[in-house]
Amino acid sequence: MPGTFSQIYIQIVFAVQSRNSLINPIWEERLYKYITGIVQNRGQKMLAINGMPDHIHFFIGMNPSCCLSDLVREVKKSSNAYIKENEFIKAKFNWQEGFGSFSYSHSQLDSVIKYIMNQKKHHAKQTFKEEYINLLEKFNIEYEERYLFDWIELNGFN
Repeated sequence: MPGTFSQIYIQIVFAVQSRNSLINPIWEERLYKYITGIVQNRGQKMLAINGMPDHIHFFIGMNPSCCLSDLVREVKKSSNAYIKENEFIKAKFNWQEGFGSFSYSHSQLDSVIKYIMNQKKHHAKQTFKEEYINLLEKFNIEYEERYLFDWIELNGFN
């Protein structure tokens, strides 16, 4: 029987506009469940989702018929509306333009899931900017820092 067989695992990372720390731990779990629903309704498998007040990571088993850019656009658009409709914050909320996506093999699943689920512990030692640049360099992705996220300066840290 002919068919399409694939094994595609992608980690997606994106930030709150201007890297503002607007994702509150009080409602972040609801946000992650909502994003999981979007991903699953688009026929993808959510393997892990977690983040920090200024960014999120999610890791999916991707169907080859999916257009990753369309999926991320839908996640951002719908979750942005969800945050506003539920009035989770009084400030204006938007996701920043762009995202990072990184592919992994089946043998790396456990380590990537563990990495994503331990974001808060991980970021006690490393900023998001350091983490993101490390990912780009680890995957040999060429970049110009001026075209990365709009970094905000907080007490000399970014």
